[in-house]
Amino acid sequence: MKVAISAQGSDLEALVDPRFGRAPWLIIVDTDSGQYEAVDNTANAEAARGAGVQAATAVASRGVDAVITGNIGPNAHKVLVAAGIVAHTVESGVHVCEALASFKRGDLPMAEEPTVGEHGS
Repeated sequence: MKVAISAQGSDLEALVDPRFGRAPWLIIVDTDSGQYEAVDNTANAEAARGAGVQAATAVASRGVDAVITGNIGPNAHKVLVAAGIVAHTVESGVHVCEALASFKRGDLPMAEEPTVGEHGS
């Protein structure tokens, strides 16, 4: 399974970024092998509009099955749902590796609806 985590840095020790679309990094982890890829999301993070949709499209194109983030807006959520990607939320101050461990244990809540308004992701 592949999981994308919004992150403030480019490794597993980085903090999870509370913003999905505007996170500077998206860490994509293969939960079977433990291998990960850090995807620079700066272009989307600095976009005037559409950051969440672009980030959702980017992770979908990489075959991601789930997303872990602090918050997700309605447009990004729609793209993820359409791609069959399940979003999970985590509280602030959590490291990527901790969020991943919680995900593997089944401890992260699913975001069945957007968690913020239109310009909050």
